[in-house]
Amino acid sequence: MSGELWRLSAVEAVSLLKKKAISPLELIDAAAQRIAEVEPAVNALPTLCLDRARDHARKIMSGSACEASGEAGWLAGLPVSIKDLTDVAGVRTTYGSPLFADHVPTKSHPLVERIERKGGVVVAKSNTPEFGAGGSTFNEVFGRTRNPWNTSLTCGGSTGGGAVSLATGEVWLAHGSDHGGSLRRPGTYCSVVGLRPSPGRVTRGTSNNLWAPLSVQGPMARSVADLALFLDTMAGLCPHDPMTFDAPARSFSEAVARPVAPKRVAFTADYDGKMAIDREVRDICSKMARRFEELGCIVEEASPDIGNIDEAFLNLRSQQFVVDRELQLAQHRDKLKPDIVWNTERGLKQSPSAIAWAERERAALFRRMVEFFQTYDLLVTPGSPTAAFDVNLRHPETIGGKKPENYMAGSTVNSVITVTTCPAIAVPCSFDRHGRPLGLQLVGKPRGEAALLQAAWLFENLVGLDKLVPIDPKSGVVPPNSAH
Repeated sequence: MSGELWRLSAVEAVSLLKKKAISPLELIDAAAQRIAEVEPAVNALPTLCLDRARDHARKIMSGSACEASGEAGWLAGLPVSIKDLTDVAGVRTTYGSPLFADHVPTKSHPLVERIERKGGVVVAKSNTPEFGAGGSTFNEVFGRTRNPWNTSLTCGGSTGGGAVSLATGEVWLAHGSDHGGSLRRPGTYCSVVGLRPSPGRVTRGTSNNLWAPLSVQGPMARSVADLALFLDTMAGLCPHDPMTFDAPARSFSEAVARPVAPKRVAFTADYDGKMAIDREVRDICSKMARRFEELGCIVEEASPDIGNIDEAFLNLRSQQFVVDRELQLAQHRDKLKPDIVWNTERGLKQSPSAIAWAERERAALFRRMVEFFQTYDLLVTPGSPTAAFDVNLRHPETIGGKKPENYMAGSTVNSVITVTTCPAIAVPCSFDRHGRPLGLQLVGKPRGEAALLQAAWLFENLVGLDKLVPIDPKSGVVPPNSAH
């Protein structure tokens, strides 16, 4: 059995760990073997920490690191990957930047401390774009991460390494973060599940933007049940993050085990024409959204009025880049990638009135979303406006036949939801004619993760695509750009 342990779901593996039918050390060995097999093709986990993982596993096996064993989200020694934006004590953590190529933190991020306290064993750091900025995962330190469904394609960004580590069976759960779609687009491109939680659901710990709700930490998994387990691991109050709040009395795993279908589901392909989208993506996602009718749901085409939120998001994001990158830009401009320079300088040039306008737009959109969710229980959109594109490109060449204005243009379908603070999950739904994965973005009510996960689990059960992963990486060619 040990040779096939990488095929287990996280829920299955944790169940076996709790019964002591397998040991954490066996899973670490299985992960190490699988990583050695697939890494040359995908480059998802460039930094390993197997000795550190084995030390932690032995403590769990001896009972000296099991104080959280009775809590929701207890992982019992399950190997996980941590995104390389997030500190792990004693492990090289580069943030995807040449400025930090040799950085080894002495203290872990508060979320990593929580995951490890809950029995998660960190075996590797997953690749990310520089400082997490970008919809394709590459950097000057470790190079490009490739999509296992077709290694000539991107895996998306910025939690690209995490998505690939799951899809190929290198680990059972992957940690990530999401600002403009960084858990959702890689999930869509790699046919795994990625959740952007509500701000405050999961600690962001050491961020300088502690009062800004745009960027969040969250879980990624191969299935909704696995993801619910990892969200239970992560969720809860943290003294280092003023936006956090207590974990729910009823765990997310329990909610998924007793799913209730949404009554009314709204689907929009493009937010009433305000977003470019490839025709095939539109057609397939529209058809797949209708499958909610098989669950007894009423499905209607409807979209909240998103106003001019794309511009507002860029204003707010640029301001966040000023907080995060202004000092580095002043000292190391030549060592930062162009997208980061552009985003930060855009923030430095914008007026206080531009930021104030964006804040008013954000507040108005939130009020409209609250009203929208008085009619609908769930909003469904495509997970991405295009399928995965050439791994050598920063963004798609065209979206719906139009050239994108900037590197964030491919994330509009996701970034709109970022601004609303609503939780959103990417769930695999189909494949295009070239065999590229497609997904739906399911959006729940503010802080409505439990109902959102229930809807996602029911949809996943209908389509069954979670049974297709993990996979062996496949080589291929870049499909012609003809999806107008």
